[in-house]
Amino acid sequence: MTTTTDNTMTIKMSERRPLKIKKSEWRLIARADWHDGQYDFQAHTLRRIVVREHADGRRIVYGLQEAGNGGQYRGTRNPAGGFLISAGDEDGTIRAIRRVGGVIDDGMLADECIADLPAEMLGT
Repeated sequence: MTTTTDNTMTIKMSERRPLKIKKSEWRLIARADWHDGQYDFQAHTLRRIVVREHADGRRIVYGLQEAGNGGQYRGTRNPAGGFLISAGDEDGTIRAIRRVGGVIDDGMLADECIADLPAEMLGT
């Protein structure tokens, strides 16, 4: 994932080419982060899963592992991936979070991201 100065970002995807979006048009609706070490600024490895939603209801679920300020071993491969979900496909969002958790090899982080989604309102 890269961020540019014009408020756009490029997201590495799974099973398709990267997407470039304007962050202001894709609001953040869920996020989970993990790092090794006591503090994130000292970490060797950082992981993140993010869910963004467009006004039309489409969602992008993406995640990555990256080097922290503590550095990583030479040759470390940092996986990244994501999925574009059709509007209204709530189950697809959950599946995509689980799949991204698999891509970055962190199922517990996927659980945390799911728990950070907006709560579902049940009728009485």
